[in-house]
Amino acid sequence: MKLLASLFLGLFLSTSVYSQADTTKITSEDLPGMDSLSNVVVVGQIDFQQDLFALEINLTTLFNQYGIKTKSSLNVVKQGASATSMANDSIQNKLKEEGFDTYLLISVRGYDRRFKSSTNILSLNKNLTSEHLFPLYRDDIVSVTFELTFYKDGKPVENRLIKIGTVGSQEAVLKKLNKKMAKLIKKEWKA
Repeated sequence: MKLLASLFLGLFLSTSVYSQADTTKITSEDLPGMDSLSNVVVVGQIDFQQDLFALEINLTTLFNQYGIKTKSSLNVVKQGASATSMANDSIQNKLKEEGFDTYLLISVRGYDRRFKSSTNILSLNKNLTSEHLFPLYRDDIVSVTFELTFYKDGKPVENRLIKIGTVGSQEAVLKKLNKKMAKLIKKEWKA
């Protein structure tokens, strides 16, 4: 019995040490920020296919309007597959060969204006495989908070929240998100 208990304790300790070693404690203040954005792979982290499609196509179109080489994760993964397959090294290497070294992961953080930026930024692969359960829009909400995390060469470079208020439909959410993103692109990310 002692041997079995020791075995479980050893397994537990090795698992916790491994998981701690794989997670880097990086806060938003530690990130270098985006100097300029020349290319980006847009990865929407939303479970609902129609919301995911609307969000990624909308952002891809917006970045293209500003001359930023853009690709949607929907054009990378097979139809019906989730964005978690983007964590595959062969897919990332193929994108790098095509000239993409920057990823934008965008998700709905919640429906409240009081959210703070993440205190722990996950690695690209961990973030790609994490689950996000919030839809783009719900009937009983008035605001949506998005979290954007940029990765360049596999390392996080920027994390921010975008808060959108007074929403009445999915179209209104996307329209207001476009407006805020356009300002950010012109002011901070466009060379």
